[in-house]
Amino acid sequence: MKMDGKTVLVTGSTDGVGRYVAAKLAAAGAKLLIHGRDTLRAKTLTDEMRGQGHGEPMFYQADLSSLSGARQLADAVIADHQRLDVFISNAGIGSRTLGTERRTSADGHELRFAVNYLSGFLLAHLLLPLLRASAPSRIVNVASLGQHPIDFDDVMITKGYNGARAYAQSKLAQIMFTIDLAGELKGSGVTVNSLHPATYMNTTMVREGGITPISTVEQGGEAILHLAASDDVAGKTGLFFNGMNQAQANPQAYDAAARKRLRALSLELTGLSAA
Repeated sequence: MKMDGKTVLVTGSTDGVGRYVAAKLAAAGAKLLIHGRDTLRAKTLTDEMRGQGHGEPMFYQADLSSLSGARQLADAVIADHQRLDVFISNAGIGSRTLGTERRTSADGHELRFAVNYLSGFLLAHLLLPLLRASAPSRIVNVASLGQHPIDFDDVMITKGYNGARAYAQSKLAQIMFTIDLAGELKGSGVTVNSLHPATYMNTTMVREGGITPISTVEQGGEAILHLAASDDVAGKTGLFFNGMNQAQANPQAYDAAARKRLRALSLELTGLSAA
C-alpha cells in the first residue's frame, strides 16, 4: 500500500513507538492524524515534521482512559474526514504505569483493560464506516507477547490484583478482538491484524516499569509499519505477529466461546449493544 495521500490515524503517537511510526508515515506522504494527551509533545512532533518538509499532521487530543474520550476522538475524526485508510491502535499503558496497584477508569473499569483494550475496541467500531468506505484499508492492533487468559468470573481482577497480569490480560483481549473483527469484516476489504512489535523497547512505558530496554523503537516501529503498509500482508487478516513474523497467541485467543463472551461483555461495557 502506497502511503502517499493515505489518511492514517495512529493513537498514542506523541511518544515512544507511536511517535516513530507517525514520523515514518509522514515521511512517506501520509495524511497523518496523530493522537495523544499531551499538546506540548504533539506540538514538538508537528514542528519536527514540518521542519523536515512533510505535511503537517492533524492533532487530536483525547484521554482514552474514559469511553467518552474514545467517543470524542472518533467523533472528531469522523467530522473532519471522509475516509480512513489505516487505523493503528497503539495507545496503551504498561503494567506499572501510575504504580502497580489496582486502579479504575472514569467508567469504573480496571484501568489497563479500559485503556489498552476497551478504548481500542470502541474506536475501531466507531471508525468502521470510514474504514469500509476506504477499502482496501487496514486496522493494526498493537498488542504483546505478554498474554494472560481472561477469567470471566473476575474480568476486572478485583481479587489478587497484579499489574503484569492485568496488562497481559488486556493484550490478549486485543488479540481475541482482532480475530473476531476479522471474521466480521470478511469480504469488506478491511483487514485487521495484531502484533507484538518488539520486546522491552526503549520507551517511557518500559522505563516506568524499571526495566532495562533490550530492543529499540525502530525495531518495533518497523514491525508495525510492516502490517500497516507492506504488500506481503495485503489481504491477510485475523492474524497475530511477533515482530515481522506470523505467530501463535495464547490458546484462549482461538477459543470461539471465549471470544463470544468477551465480545458480549465488550459491547455491553462500551454501550454498543444498544446502538
